[in-house]
Amino acid sequence: MTKHLVARANILVFAVLLAILGLVGGATWERLGAAREARQWSQHSFGVVAAMKDLAIALRDAETGQRGFLLTGKDDYLTPYNEARDRIGLLQGELQKLTADNPVQQRRLRDISPVIQLKLEELGQTVQLRRDVGIDAALRIVNTDAGRDHQKRAEGILGAMLDEEESLLETRLRENDARAAWVRWLVLGGAGLAMLALLLAARLLNKAWAHSQRVEAEQRTLALRLRASLDSLSQGIAVFGADRGLTNWNHCFQALLDVPKAMLRPGTPYAALAEHTSEAGRPALETEGQVRHGRSIPGEPVVYERIRADDHHLELRRTPMPDGGFVLTVTDMTKRAQAEGVLREAQKMQAIGQLTGGIAHDFNNLLQVILGNLEFVRSKLGGEDARLQTRIERAAWAAQRGATLTGQLLAFARKQPLAPTAIDLSATMPDLVPLLRRTLGEHIEVRYVESAGLWPAMADPAQLESAVLNLALNARDAMPGGGRLTIEIGNKVLDAHYAASHAEVTAGDYAMVAVSDTGHGMTPDVVKRVFEPFFTTKPDGKGTGLGLAMVFGFVKQSGGHVKIYSEPGEGTTVKIYLPRAVGAVAASYMRSSAPVELPRGNATILVVEDEPAVREIACAILSDLGYRVLEAADGEEGLRVFGAHAASVDMLLTDVVLPGKVRGRELSERITALRPDVRVLFMSGYTENSIVHHGRLDDGVRLIGKPFKREQLAVKVAETLGQTAPTDAGDGKVVALRPRA
Repeated sequence: MTKHLVARANILVFAVLLAILGLVGGATWERLGAAREARQWSQHSFGVVAAMKDLAIALRDAETGQRGFLLTGKDDYLTPYNEARDRIGLLQGELQKLTADNPVQQRRLRDISPVIQLKLEELGQTVQLRRDVGIDAALRIVNTDAGRDHQKRAEGILGAMLDEEESLLETRLRENDARAAWVRWLVLGGAGLAMLALLLAARLLNKAWAHSQRVEAEQRTLALRLRASLDSLSQGIAVFGADRGLTNWNHCFQALLDVPKAMLRPGTPYAALAEHTSEAGRPALETEGQVRHGRSIPGEPVVYERIRADDHHLELRRTPMPDGGFVLTVTDMTKRAQAEGVLREAQKMQAIGQLTGGIAHDFNNLLQVILGNLEFVRSKLGGEDARLQTRIERAAWAAQRGATLTGQLLAFARKQPLAPTAIDLSATMPDLVPLLRRTLGEHIEVRYVESAGLWPAMADPAQLESAVLNLALNARDAMPGGGRLTIEIGNKVLDAHYAASHAEVTAGDYAMVAVSDTGHGMTPDVVKRVFEPFFTTKPDGKGTGLGLAMVFGFVKQSGGHVKIYSEPGEGTTVKIYLPRAVGAVAASYMRSSAPVELPRGNATILVVEDEPAVREIACAILSDLGYRVLEAADGEEGLRVFGAHAASVDMLLTDVVLPGKVRGRELSERITALRPDVRVLFMSGYTENSIVHHGRLDDGVRLIGKPFKREQLAVKVAETLGQTAPTDAGDGKVVALRPRA
């Protein structure tokens, strides 16, 4: 519609312009011709009039010269006379030619010619008489007035001719004015028609303009929507023309490639952008040559990935367009890469967890048999044979070392059972500093830095102490010549920006424990692998590579975050971020290292364990402590034994993982359903998910891990039976770290 209206308006305007041009051109041409003709006739008339006037003047000059000669007799006065006489003939000939087209004037010229001749003869006769006879003879002819009459007649004829010529000039000018008026009216009429045509064209153009404005507004709205859509995308998009010049782009394109705003303008060559975004040995974009001559399947995009110096993973997609240009799409794949890393880590944890869980149960059972029997024999020997005691101590140490390695593997795989509670760091960490000074030696200076208003941390106290000790021992090994160890605690808020760059972190409040040393530090490559299990930079035989792995697993399982900062020659700082315990009531307990006598008792305990050797040593230890012991090999047998002695059983000590249909958790539930007052203590080297969920022991569950020492079992049984005060605070309490058994 708009195109048709504009075409009609253009044709109409073009026709009007042609008509106006023709009209103006014709009128101008006519006026030029009329002006030229009028000028010619005016010049002709002016020439005729001038010749008539000159002829009249010449007659008077001749008469004036004649009079002067008559009066003076001097020939000098005859000069005007002679010149006028000669000029009169020339003027008569000129008038003859000028009035050749006018019969009336020609007739009058014929009439005036004899009169002029008579006048000249009269003048000549008087001049001759004055020269030959004298003045009197000449005056007699003058006094006859014949010369005056000839002069009057000649002037009368010349006057008539002059009037005729002026009348003729006026008529011609009047005709020219009339024709000019006609042309003027013609021009005005044409202009009026042109105005009407232009008004019609303006109306058509107005309609076209209104339509185009409406379409333009719609297009502008659409363009704004497209621009807003482009800018809202998390992908960077840039459009390049066939000449490889930039035509359109969005804000994300500039941000992802870190291009200055001044460089992003229409027409910017692709080669300039490729050169600017390239880093040393790490180009971000394809080169100009790759775009022009690179192999690609027609119609299909070219996809490639780049990693920037700041570890941002970018996926770039170059999609060709029909006009020879292309669309460049940049996608930030950093979060996906981080998520894939987290997924790989989770898969690794799952694999390690399956491997560790597969061996932990049987291996810990074997260690339990070894360690339990060694502890039992040592208690029976007393101090009789020192050399045998030493052998037993070494064997027990080796068994305990094996248990520690298994526990570290479970910690890294996040399969260890945790008993998290609110911890008052300001009360626990100062008590740990003296222990660290004794452990690390005098060549290591231990400093402690504490912030005011500390938040309580939610974690397992024993595992936190073990993690700090592991970090301190690693720091000691990094400072063989001595140095400074700094333990710092404080409050930290990990915001959304930090969480966005660390996929495994949840934004929120955290209690921080930082362990820093002034040792030799680590290179970035070592820092990347430092939490991997069995990875160590220590010489062979000097480390297992599980210390930091255990710390990492414990922190992750506690819902926290661990970050390491290290530079060669500048030392290392490991920061542990533990979730803030909200709504906890402060309560702490003093650390005590004083030896205590093992608690004993006379309660009846039902021991359910599928491994005979483990069951035998557990029963032997309990019997030696004065307890009455009933035993069973599996859950079904445990139910039968309990049924036979239901009234006398005070506590159930059961393995978590039992063969058959009745597992340890189900066994405890069935027994407590019959006798709610029966206490339950679980033992296990691997807990599966029966009493541990999300890495934490279920509420109200007591657990002793295999392999356990004689003292540990004695204390745990006594606590379960309620014979001693508990070492933990209840729910909602903040506790200090308790000494490890």
